[in-house]
Amino acid sequence: MARDRKFDYDGSDVDVHWDGELCIHIGECGRASGDLFVAKRKPWCQPDLVGLGATVDVVERCPTGALTYTRKDGDAEVAAPVNRAVVANNGPLYLTGELQIDGGEDRPGTAFRAALCRCGASKNKPFCDNSHEPLRFVDRGAIGDSGPGLEAEGGAVVVKRIPNGPLHVLGNLTLVTGAGREAWRGTEAWLCRCGESKNKPFCDGSHRAAGFEAE
Repeated sequence: MARDRKFDYDGSDVDVHWDGELCIHIGECGRASGDLFVAKRKPWCQPDLVGLGATVDVVERCPTGALTYTRKDGDAEVAAPVNRAVVANNGPLYLTGELQIDGGEDRPGTAFRAALCRCGASKNKPFCDNSHEPLRFVDRGAIGDSGPGLEAEGGAVVVKRIPNGPLHVLGNLTLVTGAGREAWRGTEAWLCRCGESKNKPFCDGSHRAAGFEAE
């Protein structure tokens, strides 16, 4: 399955959609119990084998937004009540919540779940494409600052790309360390996406000296 292809898997109660350009093969789908996704089977995904509830549950585990669904009863996915960003160990930034991501307007899954590049090398910015692996990007996801705090945890989170610079994030957000600790809480952050900051996950201006270029 090519990364630049999109596939639809029809079911009686729910259809599943896969966007190969967003998939970084985390494996939440393939490792889920049941027969919804079975490697090397054609078709790979068969919603009618597990039913509506199990299909929705597994699809919503996808951390990148590569998997989405369309229910035949008209119900749709809703945002998690708490906006969170997990700073993955040597990996991307995993966002969940009510997301409005600059560059994700035509990718419905990224309205709720997304993996954003923070190594600087993705060919699919602002989204991760696993370029951190051959690059051997190293950052364990520690966070030293607790932030200004929050009065609420939900609502829209707007992620803007600063040309040749960081991600400007506006909205209620909790940052979670790679070890799972809820660390930083605030409503505005400038997050490194060049991979060079000495204060990751926050920007420290290193993109300028590094000559980072991105929309």
